[in-house]
Amino acid sequence: MRAGSAEPVGDSTEQGFVLGIDSGGSGVRVALARADAPYEGDGDGGEERGGGGGDGPASGLSWSSSVPTPAVVGDRGIDANSLLARVLPAARALLREAGADRVAAVCVGAAGMATLGDDLRAKLPDALASSLGTRRLALAADGVTAYAGALGQRPGAVVAAGTGLIALGALPGSAADADTADGDGGADGDDGGVSTARSTAGARGGGGWRRADGWGHLLGDCGGGAWIGRAGLEAAMRAYDGREGGSRPLLARLEAVFGPAGELPGKLYPRPDRPAVLASFAPEVGRCAERDPVAAAILRDAARHIAQAAEAVCPDVEGRVVALTGGLFRMGAPLLVPLRAQLAERLPNARVTEAAGDPLAGAVRIATALATDSLLLPLDAALLRVMDVGPVAPKP
Repeated sequence: MRAGSAEPVGDSTEQGFVLGIDSGGSGVRVALARADAPYEGDGDGGEERGGGGGDGPASGLSWSSSVPTPAVVGDRGIDANSLLARVLPAARALLREAGADRVAAVCVGAAGMATLGDDLRAKLPDALASSLGTRRLALAADGVTAYAGALGQRPGAVVAAGTGLIALGALPGSAADADTADGDGGADGDDGGVSTARSTAGARGGGGWRRADGWGHLLGDCGGGAWIGRAGLEAAMRAYDGREGGSRPLLARLEAVFGPAGELPGKLYPRPDRPAVLASFAPEVGRCAERDPVAAAILRDAARHIAQAAEAVCPDVEGRVVALTGGLFRMGAPLLVPLRAQLAERLPNARVTEAAGDPLAGAVRIATALATDSLLLPLDAALLRVMDVGPVAPKP
């Protein structure tokens, strides 16, 4: 297929099931859905078993790890064997519950896929083809599955904000057809031996992906949970010292949450999960913002950073949408009011909306698009790679 082509990937196959996998900072989730029916996720899913989402297999079945820990990271990045050890038993259980024995397409969305995905790219294609009968596989960064869950295949931008923050924008291959590319049709593969995966990464793209931030709490993630929490703790420590710019309300919350302020460095710096610890203080900043001008100013700054990231990636096309997704936005008005004002100023022609679905729903959407030959999202070697993993068809 020629670079820049907007044609769908793959050949048509018969109707079947698709599998979405979401591996993020809070654990691993798996969802099974029919390729010819919209997936209606049930949020957290079940625990170590199949759990109904909606009304049976037509709406989707989902599973989530009962141990909320991210995938293991080793010398080759995200460890494929550890991920498969969680995913394959869950997928088989969901298939049994649905009365099926294989899946036509799989999308794996993983935090760190772009920079830590070498082991996944090397091992997942053959493992999923041999274990689940998969014919098509998409390996996606979690920002891509967040985009697909939030906007489907429409042009626009998604800001995913939790502990960190990343903004991702896209102009799908055929924006005019994007609204109809998320739903109907189905596919299933037939049995056969596993071949070397044939990647179509980079084979198609309407305008490519645009990324802003997501560089981690030391280099970026500006406006994210860890950024807000660190700013709030700094203001608290300024008040503790008697320096300008301090906040007595935030100091009181620091001591209520962490204990004496002078002991915080000794508690925080040895922690391997420092970003999460910093982010845990972000809600305290939100609670203080109504009565504390320092806390309110921190959230105004966060809103400015978030809006700058959205502005940097949002394509300049008619009908563009900016979706907000992630736990940080549950803070509500203290952050959302200044954020919406910033977005209205920087992107006056964009419609701002809440995400339609989460990254797991996005993984299912991408898998469905693979199975129904309707994938329009831009392909990218690091962010969204598509592979045909079934048997190689004999040459005529």
